[in-house]
Order: sequence, then C-alpha cells, then structure tokens
Amino acid sequence: MIRFENVSVTYDGVAEPTVQGVDFEVPEGELVLLAGPSGVGKSTVLGAVSGLVPHFTGGTLRGRVTVAGRDTRTHKPRELADVVGTVGQDPLSHFVTDTVEDELAYGMESLGLAPDVMRRRVEETLDLLGLADLRDRPIATLSGGQQQRVAIGSVLTPHPSVLVLDEPTSALDPAAAEEVLAVLQRLVHDLGTTVLMAEHRLERVIQYADQVALLPAPGEAPILGTPAEIMAVSPVYPPVVALGRLAGWTPLPLTVRDARRRAADLRRQLETREAAALTGRGAVFDVRLPPRGRDQPQRTRSRQRLTPPTPWGATPHRWFRRRTTPSPPSGHAADVQALTVTRDHIQALRHVALTVTPGETIALMGRNGAGKSTLLNTLVGLVEPTTGSVTVGGAVPHRTAPRDLIRRVGLVPQEPRDLLYADTVAAECTAADTDAGAAPGTCRALVCELLPGIADATHPRDLSEGQRLTLALAVVLTARPPLLLLDEPTRGLDYAAKARLLTVLRGLAAEGHAIVLATHDVELAAELAHRVVLLADGEVIADGPAADVVVASPSFAPQVSKILAPQKWLTVAEVREALA
Repeated sequence: MIRFENVSVTYDGVAEPTVQGVDFEVPEGELVLLAGPSGVGKSTVLGAVSGLVPHFTGGTLRGRVTVAGRDTRTHKPRELADVVGTVGQDPLSHFVTDTVEDELAYGMESLGLAPDVMRRRVEETLDLLGLADLRDRPIATLSGGQQQRVAIGSVLTPHPSVLVLDEPTSALDPAAAEEVLAVLQRLVHDLGTTVLMAEHRLERVIQYADQVALLPAPGEAPILGTPAEIMAVSPVYPPVVALGRLAGWTPLPLTVRDARRRAADLRRQLETREAAALTGRGAVFDVRLPPRGRDQPQRTRSRQRLTPPTPWGATPHRWFRRRTTPSPPSGHAADVQALTVTRDHIQALRHVALTVTPGETIALMGRNGAGKSTLLNTLVGLVEPTTGSVTVGGAVPHRTAPRDLIRRVGLVPQEPRDLLYADTVAAECTAADTDAGAAPGTCRALVCELLPGIADATHPRDLSEGQRLTLALAVVLTARPPLLLLDEPTRGLDYAAKARLLTVLRGLAAEGHAIVLATHDVELAAELAHRVVLLADGEVIADGPAADVVVASPSFAPQVSKILAPQKWLTVAEVREALA
C-alpha cells in the first residue's frame, strides 16, 4: 500500500539529508510504527507519504514514494486526499471550521459525498472517539486533548485507505489514548486500513504494531522488523522493555500482561532485598508530607530509620528517598483558595484549593478537559478567577504587570509557538535574556543543555514539536522563576530528551523552585512528582503522595507498578537500585 524506494529528503539550506536510505514497504491492512529519537526525521518520512514533503515543505526528495500506486512526486496532497488521511503533531493547524460537528463533516463535503452518508459517518465517529457530548462545542473552547480527538476524527470520516498519524496520543489522557488506539485497531483489523504512525510514548502503542520501522539516528537508514526484534536493539524503548532488559527476560515483553506472567521471581527478589534492607532499622521518625491545603491538617507517616543514617537521596529504602521532600523554606510559592472559573458558560474549575510549597513538584493529572490547563493559566494570570483567590509569591497574578510576574512564575504552554516569535534560535535566546534581565548567554546555555546540537541560525518553525517545546522551556527558565508551570512538558520528547528534562527539573526543585506540571504522562509523574493532584470535571478528587495516588488508579498507574503489584514500585530506576 505504501512503498518507499531508496528515499532521501534534503531541505533547502541544509547540507546533509534529513533522512536517507528509506527503503521499506507498509503492506495493506497493517499498522507500522515509526520509532526513533527526536530529530531523526520521522515527521519527514510521514510527510512524504501525504505529499506534504516536498510539495508544501520544499526541499528535494530523491527516490520514490508510492501510495496505492500513486507517485507522491507527481501527485500533490489534494490529489492524494481521497486515499491518505493525515494528522500532524499540531491539531490546530488542521481545523478549517468552528465547531466539532462541522469539522468532522468538512472532509467529506470536499469529496462530494452524499448528505445521508455524511450524517451516518459523523455519528459513527462521534461515538468512536467519545465526542458526542462535544458535537456543538466551538473547537477553540476545547482542551488540547479534545482537539486532538477532533483532528483524528476529521480524517476518519472520509474513510481513507491509508492513515498517517504523527504522535496521535501525545495530548490524550491514558483512557482517551486507549480509545483512539482501539479505534485504529478496529480500522486495521476489520476494515483493512493501512496505518503508518510515529509515536514517542511507546508504552502506549508498541503492542498494537504489526511492524516497527526504527530510525536509529539522523541520516541513517531505517531498520524494519517485528516489535520484539526492534525493541531488542532500539535506543528508545518503554519501561516494560527496560524492566525486561534489567531482569534478563527473553523474549522481551511488550505488554504489562506478558511482563506480569514472568515477574514472580523478580517480586520475590525485591521482597528479599527490601526485607534485608530493613533488618538494621533503628529509631522511628516522622516524615512530614506536603500539606494538602490550608484547611486540612498536616499528616505524618511513621517510618523506621535505617542504621546508620544515609545521605538524602542515597538510602536504599524507596519510600524515604522518593516519596518525601526536604523541609521546604517557609511560605508558599502559590496559594489557591475556593477557586472557581467559568468560561463561555462552562464551569472549568470548581472550588479548587491548592497550596504549593517551595521545592515541591506536583503533577496535575486527570481526563482531557478536567481543568488542568485552566488551573495553570490562572496561576500565571492569563485567566481571572470567577470566585475565590489566587496568589503567587504574595502577588495576585492577573493584577500583576507581566515584567514583575515573570520573576515570580513562568509557564511553558502546550503550544510552544505561543512563546516563540523570533526568526532564529539565537534571537529567541537574546530576547529571553533581555526580558528576564539575565546575563547574555544564559538562555543559550540552557538550550545547549536541553537541546544539544541545535544551531543558532535554526528557525524555530524548523524544529520538531519536541524541540520547540524544549526551546520554550529554556526561554521560561532564563528568568529562574520560583514557581515553574509546565503544560504537557513531555509532548513530542523521546526518552533521552525526557531524561534530560527530568535532570533539569530535579535540579530546580533541589534549589527550592516549586514545579507544577499538567501531564498525561504517567511515567513522568512516577519519575518526578512528590505529589499528585487528580482533577475531574474541574474538581480536586485526590491529592496526596505520588505513590499513593497513581498506584490506586488503574488509568494513571505506571507500567512498573502494574507489573509488580501489589508491591509499590513505580520506576525501573527504583527496581535497579533495590537489586543493586
């Protein structure tokens, strides 16, 4: 159905090809996953299927790409629209109408389908993607994850024979992602649709792939094989594979179910090691957990201290190391009391109470549309409370001048283009230094740490979605705000880039910066968060230590905790440390 024949793509002004040696076939009715680190050219390969590369992006395409027998060099995107449906990383760039139902119908109108066919397919798609309650909503009022589902639905309704998807679950909560992937499975298995998909969150999609095409490094030819074959050699792999590598399981498991079947011996080893670590315990001490709110009493949890005491962060007992925080400085980085926000007649937040202390890392989690982004926007002054109060560093955000607020709180939004307006990376960094009153070169040093290898002259629009997000993070961090807010910070990031981000955020928390991140990435929350606040329909329904909240939730539990339950391990790093 899709055939690449020794394809290379070189963009104008770039000396080396972005991709080269691409030579493989995607058979009809299969789901092929395109994997690899950030910046290796996955989006370029996808764009070559739809004709966007090179007809829209420019550059030179050598070799041949055919879709259903049509050569994409001689067929422009509009001439492929009846067979190829494409959803890119940015759903907003797809929309041409104002409401959900109109957007789902637009593609079929362009193809001239009969009204009764259009009506039936719109209803089917609304049900498939859980959008029925949103059919009359303006697209501009939807959350990022809801917009992603609408974008996917808009290409499903014309029933294309090929779907090209660039990170389709990146903005979706775990349940919504499962729904979308189940729909794709149904299309592949029942209707014979061919799917080529790029996705960094391999833990979500690897088990659904028939084949994996791995782009190991920029300019290197892809490697094609079964998921198990590729995961054995891939530089990027999900936690379930990482745990399988650590435990020496062969073949490597791809699903939580497969791993649980093999984990009995590993659970016994962990129980033995933990029991041995606790045999030398000494005096009982109290660990004070971060306060849940002004009106809730301080809680304590009694723990046994290891003898002799070990430095912070070095003790082998995971509960002391991971689920507590050093005593924070006095005062609050942010204080939210009885907050209600109503926008466009929709109550986005209801009676929210939240206290953020210096040095604390909080993960806001919940379904798409639960109110996470609205809460962050309120903390940074972009949204005014309807009722209740919000203070950040003693200031009321929506009443504080931006130049003063930037030194109290910084927000990295879901859409990094909202912060990036210069023509080059160097110009963005210079502007960030000026705005923050920082020494020249401060922002550029952060970019080098987070995004090694990006040239000064690169235009931000030429970066991948993950690279743009990282550049926006560096811009915000230049002012070193005491409170850092991040909205889906790992969207578009591979595992290596995520690890670099984790290192930076842990360093900031250790310096006393408070961090609040809204995320659907359960693995990120397991690695980083001291505390998880779970939102539903604008209300806080859970607030507590990360281990307690995420492990108790089937939707938000990380892979390791599912595999090793009832033991409460969250990450492969914890397991590796315990075994060592």
